[in-house]
Parts: sequence; C-alpha cells; structure tokens
Amino acid sequence: MSAAGADTAPVLRVAIARKVYGAGGPEPVEAVRELSFQVTAGEIVCLIGPSGAGKTTTLRILLGLDRDFEGRIAPEPGGEGARLGMVFQEPRLLPWRSIEQNVRLALPRERRGRDLDDLFESLGLAPWRGRYPGALSLGMQRRVSLARALADEPRLLVLDEPFVSLDDAAAAGLRGLVTGAVERFGTSVLMVTHNVAEAIEIADRLLLLSARPARLIGEERLAVPRARRDRAFVEATRAALAARYPGVVAG
Repeated sequence: MSAAGADTAPVLRVAIARKVYGAGGPEPVEAVRELSFQVTAGEIVCLIGPSGAGKTTTLRILLGLDRDFEGRIAPEPGGEGARLGMVFQEPRLLPWRSIEQNVRLALPRERRGRDLDDLFESLGLAPWRGRYPGALSLGMQRRVSLARALADEPRLLVLDEPFVSLDDAAAAGLRGLVTGAVERFGTSVLMVTHNVAEAIEIADRLLLLSARPARLIGEERLAVPRARRDRAFVEATRAALAARYPGVVAG
C-alpha cells in the first residue's frame, strides 16, 4: 500500500486560474484555465494530458520559473517550506564532476558535507560515487538525477517524463527506486507523463488534463496495491480510461 494514508496533509496546493502567453498581443494563447489540484503527504500523483496540453507550462509555474499567471501555488515556489526536488527528462549532469560531486553541488552550501551514504546505497549508486557521468548508462545517469533531487530531503519530488528513452528493464528499475523513495524517505511525488501505462503502474492517483487550455477533466484513484498491478490490470485500466477520456488516453 501507499504511504498516502498515513498523513493526508497537502504538501502542494495548485490553483491556476489562467495562464496566457502573449496577453494583450495580436494572437494570445491561453495555455491553462481553472486548473486546481493538490498532492498529499506520501502520495504519487501523475499528471496526464495530450501533447501541447500545458503540462510543461504547469511545471514551470510550480517551479517558480513562470510567475506571470493568475492564481496561487502553495507553498510559494522558492519560498520557505517549498522543499521541492526536480528530476528533468535529461539528467543534466556536469561531465567534469564526479557522481558524488554532482549530487552534493545541488545542496545548499551549508549542507554539502552531510552524510549521503544511505541515499547512495538505496539508489544502487554507492560503487559509482567517484566515477564521472560519461562512464554511466542513461539509466544510471537518471539515478544520479534522482539522488540529486532527493539529497536535500524534499517534501515533494517533481518528475518530468523521467523514464523516457529507457529500455523496459531500466525504466522498471527506476520506477521501483521512485516508489522506494516514497516509502523510505516519506517523499511525495508529482509526475508529468504522456505514458498512461507507466502512470498506472506507479501512481496512487491520476489527474487527466484536457487539450489546451489545460483544465482538469478527470481524477482517478488507483486502489489496487502497486505490487498487484500486473500487465492485465494495466491494460484493462488503460482501456477503461480510453473509453472515459477518448481525447486524452489513446484507445
């Protein structure tokens, strides 16, 4: 079972009333409209929507990279209490720094000397701490990105298509590490993905977005424990979602 039931206090509240690109110009584009949701402690939530629906825009707002919108994010991005870790599609590692240095550089200066043995061990990176990113496969580099995001013990881990371009074995291994981090460190997860099967395998809750402008058109809670979600369950759930949300989930 997920750790979500242990503490239902929200770690993130999102209420984006409206986001428009080029407002006041000749061709304004409304990217997001009335998008509201929350993530509770120890929960894995997946945000699913068609290409161009506004998922990346929503992430930029959550990270504080785009403040030109109507609405509110709590806690304030970059403010006290935010404690957010981010894993991008690309590992974004410094090739001239060791694996351990890449992880420690993401920490506040006053915390860079902290003990990270447990973190490296839990992610299977202990033997690689002194190596450089070029010696690692893409899957292992993504593990380093995950370690970097977890190093400062965030309350919320945000994942942007973290398993894209990985083979099935590497993707399954990384999914296991993410769910393990939730159970081991009490971290909550918000994952953006277009891969519905992947979301069904990992999530406690699915949030389904409309085409642009993005708005929430459905919320699905997955009550079956992750350990019992076999291929048949995933396919049956995906088919049911495709029937309910034909514009969002492919049949």
